[in-house]
Amino acid sequence: MTTVDGGLLASAVAGDRAATEELLCVLRPGVLRYCRARVGDRPHRDSDAEDCAQEVLLGVLRALPGYRYGAGKFWSFVYGIAAHKVVDAHRRRDDDRSVPVAEFARVPCGLRDPAHQVEDLERRLRLHHLLGLLAPQQRDVVILRVMFGLSARDTADVLGVAGAGSVRVSQHRGLAALRRHIAASPVP
Repeated sequence: MTTVDGGLLASAVAGDRAATEELLCVLRPGVLRYCRARVGDRPHRDSDAEDCAQEVLLGVLRALPGYRYGAGKFWSFVYGIAAHKVVDAHRRRDDDRSVPVAEFARVPCGLRDPAHQVEDLERRLRLHHLLGLLAPQQRDVVILRVMFGLSARDTADVLGVAGAGSVRVSQHRGLAALRRHIAASPVP
């Protein structure tokens, strides 16, 4: 996870358009990974994670003028917004009654071939399945601590958990559960 430069953040909060654009460019990869991990990928809804990431960035953009906590807490602030937007995305999915159609998305020139896309999709689906086997708090802790590298304290702040100790316990239990699931059903 890329740290946010304090000067860049201060300029963006002050309303500097170039700084705001650069800040959003810094945030986008981490936010997109978070949304993909939490929303998952469905063959008929490839854009769900991208749409969710866009909503997160819009939420950050709207809240940016009122941000007053410094660069050290900024990622926690961003992931707090992301957690709410992921819930919204799941609600939209639950309301969607459309029938999926199996087809590959077109690959623009210069991008990877469909075989690599299928392998990536299979890895993401496996990861999404494994994370879905965890209790919600354990899943959130594993995503924030392992995949995004947040500290136990920052993870506790984002999730509204009492302290860093309970985050570490949830992480330990979540990773132990993942090891058991992987050992019970190895990938061929």
